[in-house]
Amino acid sequence: MQYKDYYAALGVQRDASADEIKKAFRKLARKFHPDVSKEPDAEQRMKDINEANAVLSDVQKRAAYDQLGRSHQGGQDFQPPPDWDSGFEYSGQDFSNRDAGQFSDFFSQLFGHSSGPRGFNAGEMKMRGEDHHAKVTLDIEDSFTGATKQLSLRTINTDEQGRPVATPRTLNVKIPIGVTEGQTIRLTGQGSAGFGGGPAGDLLLQVYFQPHNHLRVTGRDLHMTLRVAPWEAALGCALPITLPSGEIKVRVPGNAQSGQQLRVRGKGLPSNPPGDLFLDIQVVLPPADTPQAKQFYESMARELAFDPRLEQQQA
Repeated sequence: MQYKDYYAALGVQRDASADEIKKAFRKLARKFHPDVSKEPDAEQRMKDINEANAVLSDVQKRAAYDQLGRSHQGGQDFQPPPDWDSGFEYSGQDFSNRDAGQFSDFFSQLFGHSSGPRGFNAGEMKMRGEDHHAKVTLDIEDSFTGATKQLSLRTINTDEQGRPVATPRTLNVKIPIGVTEGQTIRLTGQGSAGFGGGPAGDLLLQVYFQPHNHLRVTGRDLHMTLRVAPWEAALGCALPITLPSGEIKVRVPGNAQSGQQLRVRGKGLPSNPPGDLFLDIQVVLPPADTPQAKQFYESMARELAFDPRLEQQQA
């Protein structure tokens, strides 16, 4: 995926005011609109201009885009960090899928999120406030323990020139035991204020997990690479495994091979029923970096007469 420099597309500086962005868009739209332009690339240029304007004219999208930093160049290969928008708080009408299909992959990757509902009571002429959305990043351990965590969010407002300004907001949030990645935690009444006496919207927190040093999560299941020595794999053994829920012992069967997977039921994320733990065996060979080690490997080669390619040759 290629990085899109939206400021360059409109020909404005990164600190441009909302009015400067609007004027630049109108000027370029008059020049490159396919109905009037004779430029050979008018249609593509107009798409790029529309996409840049869709982001920079929206204070929340612009603030999130600016979060990516200034070091990227237009056209270079780019992959947004998995937590690039973590902690930003957006209103319900933003970050929807309605524009993602007509714009670039870059836009879809950043802004192709679903939005929450809005409520309106026509009979009483009351409007429910907009729901707000935020991505929050937790540790895998939080799913095992639950707890109340203090989370810092950034609500986007504007300065007098219409430029985005992030206002910090701190909330104490109850993390439920067994929370999974992608799950939404709803905080009632923490969104926008209602209109005409209508109720406030909600704040919807979408959960993501921080990368763990040895665990991976799929739904409620945990995955882990289990490194074993050759003699442990050949003879079988019982190995201790440390999980957020505590230490367990896992039995490795004899003649285990790299790539073999062990399943330990009920040792994934807590739930009813809990997830499972999957262990991918990786046999690790000691290095032959001493005379004794080399002698040992030479002895194995003579006495075991083992050819790992024999079955492949016979197939």
